[in-house]
Formats: sequence, C-alpha cells, structure tokens
Amino acid sequence: MMFFRSFLFFFGVLATLLLGWAGLVGMPDAMISEIPPPEGLQRYTAEQLYGRSIYIREGCLYCHSQQVRPEGFGSDQARFWGRPSVPGDYVFDKPHLLGTMRTGPDLLNIAARQPSEQWHMLHLYDPRIVVPGSIMPPFSWLFEKKPTAAPGDIVLNLPDSLKPDGRAIVAGRDAKALVAYLLSLDRTYPISQGTATLKGK
Repeated sequence: MMFFRSFLFFFGVLATLLLGWAGLVGMPDAMISEIPPPEGLQRYTAEQLYGRSIYIREGCLYCHSQQVRPEGFGSDQARFWGRPSVPGDYVFDKPHLLGTMRTGPDLLNIAARQPSEQWHMLHLYDPRIVVPGSIMPPFSWLFEKKPTAAPGDIVLNLPDSLKPDGRAIVAGRDAKALVAYLLSLDRTYPISQGTATLKGK
C-alpha cells in the first residue's frame, strides 16, 4: 500500500511538471515554429552567431533589451527607431534575447541607429570615449596591444590621451565577432500585412 501511494505521488508530481512544461514551453514553441521570417530578415552568418555567443557570455543581455514595444508602452519607436517588434523578427534567434532590463538602451535596431564599425569598437573598448557619462563598463580585454598593426587588423582611432606609447590597440577575434553581431541588429525593414497580423497570435 505504501509503495502504491509513493508511486501515485511520484506520478502526480511528474504529470504536474510535464503539464507545466507543455504550457510554458512546448505549446509556445510549436506556435512560434509556424511563423515565417519576414522578407527583410537575414540569417546570421557564422561570425555573427559567434558574436552572439560573446554577447551572451559577456552579459550584455542583462542591461540591454531587444524588443521595441508597441505604442502605449513608452516612446520606444521614437527612441530606438522602427516599428514595434513582431514575432517574425526573432525566427532565427535561439535563445531569444528579449531582455528584462534597460540599464542601457534597447539594441534591436542598433545597427540602424549606429552603423559605424569604428564607433562600436571604441564603445566596447571604453564607452565614455563616444558616450560621455555612460555607466557601461569597458570591455578592453576584447582588444590587443601590438607594437605594429598587421594588415587586416582593425585599429582603434583613440584620442591622443588614451593612446599607448608606440603601440596600437587592435580588435581581437571576440571584439570583431561581437561588433559583427551588433551590426546585424536592424529590424527596421517593412513587414507585410501577413507578418503584421502575427502580433496577435
């Protein structure tokens, strides 16, 4: 009798967990899998995907969101450029990096607002070079100091006060990939009526 009760208890707990998983993960995943990508959305390149992993590793998602909210939920469209986000914008994003905090600005359309590779490099090396008063920490370990830059190196155009004596600051592999990912974040393309209706799904 005791074994039977233990079995029922275990089965009940397991069934509860499975039902919760189905409701919170399984069903939404099945619904999203039916959404086609908008015509303007491009798949990430291998370098951009690697940069996305750096974005996650360095914790960028803890301070930056990737979702432009609809009207009535703030001035997102004026501040962060572009229309409200739709489910199709995230077809190629796994895991999704919507974010819950905006210690820094939303980045879903950062490439449209700031398309300069050099700007992003400087911003990662020392954010206050390009955004005075920024509270973002520097990510200087993504860069290398070299006596002489090699062909193909991305050299930072630093202010004279920050230039190391006789050496060049160049972007490392992780910095290049992270910037490539940031420059892929542009969801300002127009969406068709069929895609727009997915907002209500």
